[in-house]
Amino acid sequence: LLRTPKRVLAFVRVKPTAHFARDMIRLGSDNKSIDIYIQKSPRGGVVNNSQTDWSFKLDGLLHNTSQEMVYETVAKDLVSKALQGYNGTIMCYGQTGAGKTYTMTGAASEYRNRGIIPRAIQQIFKSAADFLSILVTVRISYLEIYNEALFDLLAPALGRGCKDTQLAVMDGPQGVYVKGLSIHPLSLEFPLHFQGETNRVIAEHSLNKNSSRSHCIFTMYIECRSRDYTNHKCLKSKITLIDLAGSERLSKTGSEGQVRVEASYINKSLSFLEQLVIALADPKREHIPFRQSKLTHVLKDSLGGNCNTVLVTNIYGEAEHVEETLSSLRFATRMNWVIAEPVPNEPFYREASVKALEEEIQLLKQELIMQDNLASHSLMSYNPLTTAQRAEIRSQVQKYLRGVIEEIDIVNVRQIQEVFRQFKVILSQQEEEVESRLWSKYGLGHMAGSECSSDSDLHLDEAQEQHEEQQEQQHGEDTVIPGGSTSEKERIRSPPPEISWDELSPSRSPTKDLDEEEEEEEEEEEEEREGEKGSEQDSDEEPSSSEEPPLSKEEAFEMFKRETGREIHQIFRENKRILISRKKRSHSVAQRVNAIKREMEGVKAALEAHKRRRGQEGEYTDEKGQVIIDEDEFTLILKLKDLKEKHRSGFAELQDLKAEIQYCQQLVDKCRKRLISGTE
Repeated sequence: LLRTPKRVLAFVRVKPTAHFARDMIRLGSDNKSIDIYIQKSPRGGVVNNSQTDWSFKLDGLLHNTSQEMVYETVAKDLVSKALQGYNGTIMCYGQTGAGKTYTMTGAASEYRNRGIIPRAIQQIFKSAADFLSILVTVRISYLEIYNEALFDLLAPALGRGCKDTQLAVMDGPQGVYVKGLSIHPLSLEFPLHFQGETNRVIAEHSLNKNSSRSHCIFTMYIECRSRDYTNHKCLKSKITLIDLAGSERLSKTGSEGQVRVEASYINKSLSFLEQLVIALADPKREHIPFRQSKLTHVLKDSLGGNCNTVLVTNIYGEAEHVEETLSSLRFATRMNWVIAEPVPNEPFYREASVKALEEEIQLLKQELIMQDNLASHSLMSYNPLTTAQRAEIRSQVQKYLRGVIEEIDIVNVRQIQEVFRQFKVILSQQEEEVESRLWSKYGLGHMAGSECSSDSDLHLDEAQEQHEEQQEQQHGEDTVIPGGSTSEKERIRSPPPEISWDELSPSRSPTKDLDEEEEEEEEEEEEEREGEKGSEQDSDEEPSSSEEPPLSKEEAFEMFKRETGREIHQIFRENKRILISRKKRSHSVAQRVNAIKREMEGVKAALEAHKRRRGQEGEYTDEKGQVIIDEDEFTLILKLKDLKEKHRSGFAELQDLKAEIQYCQQLVDKCRKRLISGTE
């Protein structure tokens, strides 16, 4: 393959601020250069040769740029190349609180502010939908490096604080991998990623309220192959998205205790990363220190090498952070010197892989037979079950249910699966018989297909069994196809076509009932209490007739709420109560904020009137040249300042309430769906 040397792309993103230090940070008109100017410190004495000017030129400058423009500039081309077989890496680096996690992940509150990870997933799925003959499958992993310990953010029931000893960085023939890291197929866009974000470690210090205290590596494994298997070639690639923890100075963050320990680990690993970048940028360097830390070891295949690499450096625009900004720009310049040689991954043939697996299966079967012979289990068989063997197992299950035998001897896995299959068939037959008796009891006519003999569920069609055996012999899989035809399953589980739910119930539906419950919570509680009293009276005055009228949808819904769905209904009501209280509180806070805003406008108008009158009558100044104002105007200024502070706090409270309302609404919607599905 032709290797074309290519520099690592380095972009700088400036965090938006109202206090941008224009005299110290100058952005070039070409949108690629940035100049830093720092005045000499008077503590340096008369002879002070310290440098005061720095100039950096990178691949792009992102200032006051939207999330969409950042993705278009930084990641879109890299993701497109990944679908062509090229590996890609995007890394966010910078001072703590400068916007690395926002750039990589985005804000979950607003869809338009989503970051690189969700947009990359969206682009891959959109491109996959446009491919007519190519099937694209995506799998993901989410690794966290916290205090030099590895954690799987997508592992179920992750216990924070206990190190997962099974995770380890390993060197293999296909490159570096993390042993024990779970890889999950991705069919939807966001749930697993959000689960990983929830498990991530954050902390608070003076520069950032939600500071990421760990390095996170989100990897997407992409596989492209033919949809109709006419072409057995398969192309693999991966995209590594790295959100580094922020570098910080302890003197500025004021970190103490555990946060201080975390900061020392973070700074140490970032220092090793910078040493690695310096070594990669030196073409004469023979030894590259990849094994200095867990972070550098994991990134061995992701920095430079044969993949497309992009660095996004996040910096502050304020003067107080100019020293850290200068340090981050130096790192970006060193990264820009690293040379990569991107080449597409070589396609492999799935057919060869299948043949290799078949040979391995045959070898394992031979080893099992040898083991059985040594253990005196010479009658053990690992071939698919025959019709006679299935009939024998069916007979044993029936004897076991009648109490003729006390237990069924276990022979192999296929026999266990067939035993469970026969239990399932018998259970289906009993369900059908019970349902048939209920229908006949309430005079609803005969069930569709009731003329079929009861033996049709137990005695399977011989041709169907032969077809299953042929499929098992062809594929060599150790699975069992459940018995019974499709029409039989539909007959057991679906209501009869002669009588529908619409004919047995009024037009009111559970969905409508839930909507009424949302609008008038108190009335719903009263109705439910009356319904319970009525049901008690009905039970006391129940006639002796053997026939009972069928339940309507409304009655079934009420019964479900009182009995089977009682717990979920209580959860629904509690969540709904919390949601209503939050909405009422949000409404009152919004009214208060609007009242404060109107009052502020009145005070501003009064101040403008004072200012105009002062201009007409003439202004008085003191010795320093400052305008002298009267006591009324001074009182208005203080009042306006106080109103602004109240408006700011009220608006922040309103934003928090909106987030709580959105979360409660999701919980209520889930409970509503469970109630409706349970009733149906």
